[in-house]
Amino acid sequence: MLHEIVHRCDELLNTAAIVDYSGAHNGLQLESGGKVTRIAAAVDAGEAVIHKAVACGCDLLIVHHGLLWSPLRFTGATYRKIKAAMDHGLAIYSSHLPLDLHPTLGNNAQLSRALGFEAWTPAFPYKGQPIGLKVDASVSVQELRCKLEAILGGPAHLAPGGPGTTRRIGIVSGGAGSEIAQVVDEGCDTFITGEGPHWSYTAAEELGVNVFYGGHYATETFGVKALAAQLAAEFSVPWEFIDHPTGL
Repeated sequence: MLHEIVHRCDELLNTAAIVDYSGAHNGLQLESGGKVTRIAAAVDAGEAVIHKAVACGCDLLIVHHGLLWSPLRFTGATYRKIKAAMDHGLAIYSSHLPLDLHPTLGNNAQLSRALGFEAWTPAFPYKGQPIGLKVDASVSVQELRCKLEAILGGPAHLAPGGPGTTRRIGIVSGGAGSEIAQVVDEGCDTFITGEGPHWSYTAAEELGVNVFYGGHYATETFGVKALAAQLAAEFSVPWEFIDHPTGL
């Protein structure tokens, strides 16, 4: 069943067509014997997450941040992670930008829908493809903050550089805080992302933009959950989310 699920993931996410960072290695990163009886979803393929997935009896782990961002040296933590997964028949599938930008399962679409927005436009091009979205909505910044914090389950830091009531909101999950100039180019007065560099706060003030930093981890839990839930329904296997927050 593993390869049928992997094929379905690649098909759903249009993996082959999405240009990503060179270290992303989207798709099946670690194979197993092929049996899938329980799916785990997580943001990161960290050592602690792999051990939790094994302890839960999962044999497929779907993540947003995969195993292989650094050069291919199977030593130290990388060796330990791969050994633990292989010893227990745990396959690992990773999807980075394909899962960010997917129009229904993606982190941005899922976050937007959770905020109550149903209509949006793809935006924020990266290498010829939109990796975020924008939505025209009039909502007070404080109301938006309350909704966002309820959805994320924690505080959202605000750079209050823009108007008190939004007109157009941009959303890019993860670490897109450095894209303040692009936020302005997209005509947005408010931007929701995970994290950004120190200078992005003052840049937001100077450019007249509100920026919510909701946490890199917190803004990227949505896609893996949505993908795992859909696969579980299609292939009649249970799934669970392994929460291992970084607080960042």
